[in-house]
Amino acid sequence: MTAAARGPDDALVVDTAYGPVRGLDDGTVKVWKGIRFAAPPAGELRWRAPEPPRRWSEPADATRVGPVCPQPTDPRIPIDLGAPQGDDCLSLNVWAASNVEPGAGKPVMVWVHGGAYVLGSSAQPLYHGRTLAADGDAVIVTVNYRLGALGFLDLSAVSDDFATNLGLRDVLFALQWVRDNIAGFGGDPHRVTVFGESAGGGIITTLLASPHAAGLFGAAIAQSSPATSVYDRERSQRVAALLLDQLGLRASDAQQLVSVPTSALMTASKHVFDHIPASTPGTLAFAPIIDGDVLLAHPVQLARDGRTLPVPLIIGTNKHEAALFRWMKSPLMPITPKAIRAMFAEIAAEQPDLQLPAEEQIRAAYRGRGKTIGMGVARDIGFRMPSVWFAEGHREVAPVYLYRFDFATPMLRLLRLGAAHATELPYVWGNLVAGPKDPTFKLGGLNAGKKVSARIRRRWVNFAVDGTPAGSAGDPVWRPYRTSDRATLLIDAEDKVVDDLDRELRTAWGDQVLSFR
Repeated sequence: MTAAARGPDDALVVDTAYGPVRGLDDGTVKVWKGIRFAAPPAGELRWRAPEPPRRWSEPADATRVGPVCPQPTDPRIPIDLGAPQGDDCLSLNVWAASNVEPGAGKPVMVWVHGGAYVLGSSAQPLYHGRTLAADGDAVIVTVNYRLGALGFLDLSAVSDDFATNLGLRDVLFALQWVRDNIAGFGGDPHRVTVFGESAGGGIITTLLASPHAAGLFGAAIAQSSPATSVYDRERSQRVAALLLDQLGLRASDAQQLVSVPTSALMTASKHVFDHIPASTPGTLAFAPIIDGDVLLAHPVQLARDGRTLPVPLIIGTNKHEAALFRWMKSPLMPITPKAIRAMFAEIAAEQPDLQLPAEEQIRAAYRGRGKTIGMGVARDIGFRMPSVWFAEGHREVAPVYLYRFDFATPMLRLLRLGAAHATELPYVWGNLVAGPKDPTFKLGGLNAGKKVSARIRRRWVNFAVDGTPAGSAGDPVWRPYRTSDRATLLIDAEDKVVDDLDRELRTAWGDQVLSFR
């Protein structure tokens, strides 16, 4: 907030189930930041499911964001987390237009950030909700959750004291907070849309497959979801053993993990995070697991079996997903033939019910496309096809709207990034120039970008209103994804709806071969 912002007053105090919070109003948007929705996951609570915070009686200062989850830094990913790291990280932020009163019943949009399950926070300037909330059509919530080993390490084989899928449980706990408290901020607890990108999108597709999430949201948006990056217990326990070894601990010493200094845990986590994709490119060290509780089976399998939560879904990817990972030289999205073969093998081993076609059949479909073969295969095995597979199944239980984001500024095209992974984020949030050194529009494209942003924000918010992603007058009608036409929205300088955009890919990847027992 600027110095000109009005100071806090009683009108900005909202009572929550745990205590009152006081926010700020700048005359356009009200905001409450750093609201604690769970107890600090430290000490004995470090590896346990989230628990309610200790209740408070005086209005808590909700004018500044709270600490972000401890995470290893990566010089290849210079992101602004928006706040210092700390154990007391389970907080959320709420934005509402100034004219939205308590009990107004506005639809609610709850954001789950990405970052390969190891990086990021709800406090990143990119996710500042002022623009998205300013029109008063929705209340915006951004949440933190535990990351890396703190959020996705499986220690259940060592002791029953260690819970599984802690990051997922944190998001579920935050959604329960939204259900119980959002009316005081002007939101409707019965009209909650969850949305997220990358790992956040993966959490969305995973929650759609979780019985624990039933009733907590009524619509979902999954942007660039790595829907197949979900692993079984055997693999997760191997990862846990590797991390214990890095800390010099045996399985019998695991109880000492509650007192291991956070810095030492981050160092060990960084090693494991780098080691896993180095040995098997394209895989993640820390990700959701099938634990028989929060998640009963692979989300894509559950979608194909018609067993996902029956809520409307927007799902899609960017045209050049893999370009960012090539630019970063990241093993998380492999480009070389050897790395792609390893990625195929990993998915086949982890998900035997997912009947992938022969590698040669896949490669044949990309021949004749120059040096982009590796890029195309990496993009499609990591993001596009998992999203299409999920859509193919989920459409049987609820409306699905499939998209592809194609817009790229001249600068992004010059850098050979194009519509790379995460480049849609500023448009969704309306924060096109969030950083002072952001070079995205250095060579132009801002006017066109503003129009793209206005259209995508209108569709996302309208979807939160009634489950239909309608645009403004004159925009093409985005039809549900059905067998008859498989309508897909292409988001570009001018939007258009294309029938069966992925037909060649589906054929190459085995449209009839993909099946589940």
